[in-house]
Amino acid sequence: MTAPRERSTASLLLGAMGRAYFPIAFIARFPYAMIVVGVLTLIVTVRHSIALGGLVSACVGIGTAVVGPLIGAAADRFGQRRVVLAAGLANGASLLLVTWCAEVAPDAGVLLAAVLVGATAPQVSPLSRSRLVGIIATRMPASRRAGILNSAFSYESAADEVTFVFGPVLVGALATAFGPQAAVIGAALLEFVFVTAFALHPTSRLAAHESAVREREPARALLRPRILVLLIGTTGMGLFFGAMLTSLTALMTELGSADQSGLVYGALGVGSAAFALGVALFPARFSLRARWLTFAIVLFAGAATFPFAGTVPLAVAVLFVTGIGVGPTLVTLYSLAALRSPNGRSATVMTMLGSGIVVGQAAASAIVGGVASATSAHGVSFTPLVAALIVLVAALANWPLSRRATAASAEPAGS
Repeated sequence: MTAPRERSTASLLLGAMGRAYFPIAFIARFPYAMIVVGVLTLIVTVRHSIALGGLVSACVGIGTAVVGPLIGAAADRFGQRRVVLAAGLANGASLLLVTWCAEVAPDAGVLLAAVLVGATAPQVSPLSRSRLVGIIATRMPASRRAGILNSAFSYESAADEVTFVFGPVLVGALATAFGPQAAVIGAALLEFVFVTAFALHPTSRLAAHESAVREREPARALLRPRILVLLIGTTGMGLFFGAMLTSLTALMTELGSADQSGLVYGALGVGSAAFALGVALFPARFSLRARWLTFAIVLFAGAATFPFAGTVPLAVAVLFVTGIGVGPTLVTLYSLAALRSPNGRSATVMTMLGSGIVVGQAAASAIVGGVASATSAHGVSFTPLVAALIVLVAALANWPLSRRATAASAEPAGS
């Protein structure tokens, strides 16, 4: 008699999550990927003010950064279903409000509406990761949990990259075909349909496993060095995204190809998504702390090369190679967060890391934009290197913080 064949990771995940979950969660990510670019395009087109557009984008980021972790904390306490449903409906309404304000409201009203848009963003990406952590921890064979979590987070990071590359493309297509209002209204409609579906999906009830199974640790547990170093890492990644996009735009403007900035930047997302998926193939002996350090070095090396990419083909090549360091670093950071989250605080930690990316991206966009106007494209091309250095230093700081495996610890050795 032959032994039964072991089920594949994909089969186990689809069986636990349901076949509809991943398409719903994927499309539900698009509104957030469209919001910043869509609102910026709307304000610049309708109000004819790049300065106001930049302030509006910053307000969206501020709203998300301040309220995002609170949404995660509420999801941990009350469950994802009610929290995500309320946030999604409120975010869709806020997008419609900012569309109206762009036409008739004073600048202060537009800025306030932008803060509401950011504050009500439903955090689909980190909350999806939190659901996966909960279901893998309770529904998967103990011997396979680490590998399944690695594969799931590889997919999640790749999905993020795809939506953040093609979200702005969708904004551009809708704005070109139907006007700038169409992109923001389209994002609102996606909120009402797909974020609602994500909120009501049966996995939203399963995601509350930590509150039901284990006592929730106090909020001060979120301030442990092993959590804060991950927050520094994701903030550094956000700084890198903002600095790279802004400095690339300056370079492309200098080359007379400003309209191609988004397409060239997409090379970073392609490299990142491809290698994020490849993380699932890494052997277990390639520990999480070693992965973070290795790919932070790749990120740093790519950023160090960028100032010398003086042509469009060179910029595409450099960004693709740099993306090799982006995807695996993000997968590793979220994998470490899953292992280190205090009991009952998984969604909070995931949204903290997501907010770190948003804060970093908004801060870098504002700072680098100001530097670009005062210097040259070559001058600001070194700013992604500074951000990459922060990620690398955080990886070095994480090394001694990663515990060795012990009989009392579920965290793998060297993680």
